[in-house]
Amino acid sequence: MQQRRVPRGTSLLTVGTGVALAVVIAADGLHACASRRGHGLAAIPDAMAAGCVVVLGFANGHSRINMINRWRARIALRSARGRPGTTIICSGGAVRGSMAEAELLRRHLRDDLGWSGRLVVETESRSTWENVRNVAPLLADAQWIVFASNSLHAEKARRYLRRQRPDLARRLVPGPDHRWGEMAAVKPVFAAVGVWKLARLRRST
Repeated sequence: MQQRRVPRGTSLLTVGTGVALAVVIAADGLHACASRRGHGLAAIPDAMAAGCVVVLGFANGHSRINMINRWRARIALRSARGRPGTTIICSGGAVRGSMAEAELLRRHLRDDLGWSGRLVVETESRSTWENVRNVAPLLADAQWIVFASNSLHAEKARRYLRRQRPDLARRLVPGPDHRWGEMAAVKPVFAAVGVWKLARLRRST
């Protein structure tokens, strides 16, 4: 009986695929854990309660909104959907391109995603710390607050709000920033960067 031969490199390919899959799953798990941390309230108190969703801009090198900012805009939209009292605040300056990240987010939410509710832009921030500092005055009347970004970045923003405005941090509620399998190809990168930055933040406390 002739023995069937396995194509050369098959074992290496199998191992590589397994490792890649494990990395993707682990990264998704880190995002899932981060999405559950750092909230002052367990849930939005009432569907009609006036709240704010702060969508944090990502570096955008040209006048067309990039993939990461589109992802963050989707998170903002599903955070606000079904809650008519919600204001979406787009935050971010022109860090790498000629147009402010907040303006790119605003256009995408209005023109492409169909958001017709209240929307405010903050176009001066050049870092997450500044995002949080500059939107804080806009959150004074919010009964609940959500940061819309990838889960580890949103957790960092929540930590910054607790440092800057602990009174507002008590109004933070969980948002739908994590979905299993969503943007799986980029989550490992954001997980690695996010874990590193959160570790530095804890050491500086």
